[in-house]
Formats: sequence, structure tokens, C-alpha cells
Amino acid sequence: MSVTVLDREQTKDLLRHVLIELLEERKPEFQELFIEALEDVALANAIREGRRDEFVSEDEIQTALEA
Repeated sequence: MSVTVLDREQTKDLLRHVLIELLEERKPEFQELFIEALEDVALANAIREGRRDEFVSEDEIQTALEA
């Protein structure tokens, strides 16, 4: 069995190529993943804002998520 050793740049290039290929072949799945991640960030921001200021209602959180 042979072992292939990749340097840092080769590893980065390979990873970049693999990610681009995955994004092209599985675009709908990645879109859904990114949308969910953005919704999580928006919810976390709304919660953080509510802790600093006054209570944030569920309706306001839903509005922020839809924006």
C-alpha cells in the first residue's frame, strides 16, 4: 500500500475542488442547509437583542426570520 502526502496548498486546492463539486452536484441540499443556518443566526441575533433590551415577542422573531 502506498501513501500519498499532500502539502498545505495541495490540501487546500483539493478541498476547494471537492466543495465546489459538491455544491454543483447537490445544490438544492446546500441551499436548504444555508437557509437553515441563516435562520439560526437570525434567531440568535433576535434572542441576543431581546436580552439587551426589552422582551422580543415570538411574532417579532418570526418577522426577523422572514426578512
